[in-house]
Amino acid sequence: MKTSEAASVDPHIIRELKKLVAEGEGLQLEFKRKAAYPEKIIRSLIAFANTEGGTLLVGVDDDGTIPGLKYPDEEGQVICEALIKYCRPSLIYKESFIAISEKKYIVRFDIPPSSRRPHFLVRDKNTRQSFVREKDMSITASPEMEEIVRRSRNKRDIRFSFGEAEKKLMEYLHTHPTISLPEFQKLSGLNRFKARRKLILLVLANVLKITATEKGDLYSGK
Repeated sequence: MKTSEAASVDPHIIRELKKLVAEGEGLQLEFKRKAAYPEKIIRSLIAFANTEGGTLLVGVDDDGTIPGLKYPDEEGQVICEALIKYCRPSLIYKESFIAISEKKYIVRFDIPPSSRRPHFLVRDKNTRQSFVREKDMSITASPEMEEIVRRSRNKRDIRFSFGEAEKKLMEYLHTHPTISLPEFQKLSGLNRFKARRKLILLVLANVLKITATEKGDLYSGK
């Protein structure tokens, strides 16, 4: 589902655009020169929706220059069609065009944090991936991250027992910045199912923080 806005050259809007671009790519902002690789763009939009929301600017280079687009309708349509094709469940987003001159435009997509998360990129019946945003990267979500994203939509009181495994974990994190699921399994002697369940509950209870990385999730104290 989307809403759209047309554009006319507005000096105030251009100043705000340049101010936004000057912040650089980050947790809630990404630049694309063109919609040449729509599947990669969909990954970023899904990651925004699954995390804290965000803004995609098409027509902006990675280095922060703003060449703009001559045919913004076509670029925007490519992304909208890719969202329909690949994203499940569908995303709510706002598409708008920012005129930077009489012939050049920026296409802006604003994605709010989703109440239907996690969203997935679905290529076929047997292949789906979810993504989350970490700094300026859209990272594939682990099964643990997917569950945390899903359950964080409507967090109620989270109950967990603070036993020997949790005690060992807190002592470990007192002297180490992070721990992974395999490391916690080894530390606690628990099987993977029980270890992941404890970590998920501790994250949902705001005792631990989970950070997605390209090599796997890391858990740290808050």
